[in-house]
Amino acid sequence: MTILLHPTMIQRRWKSTIRSSDRAEYVRYIARTGVVDYLNTPGNLGCQMLTRDMEDGSTEVTTLSWWESMESIRAFAGDDVDRARYYPQDDKFLLEKPERVEHHKVAIDAVGVGQRTRLGHEIGT
Repeated sequence: MTILLHPTMIQRRWKSTIRSSDRAEYVRYIARTGVVDYLNTPGNLGCQMLTRDMEDGSTEVTTLSWWESMESIRAFAGDDVDRARYYPQDDKFLLEKPERVEHHKVAIDAVGVGQRTRLGHEIGT
């Protein structure tokens, strides 16, 4: 077990909605665009995409990314760090395009005995 205190780590959160029928294609699209951009930005500490199917045939999508500092986020997002960043094909998928994202200071980062074992498979980008 490891418990870390992070006085400067920042988590960036964005959320929107897509059609559930587009989920697999959208996940691959974001893996090739947003995820690559996150990971290629100095100061990025990682990211995740979460999906949740809703009863109405839509899927809620949330991206979480972790950063060393607001300066690192600025390198990714531009001067207005609270403005969402979009890609050319997003209009094909997104049912809504929120203008803003949220930033949170990470107070505690804890991992269990298994150390965040990754379940899943690698996808080509």
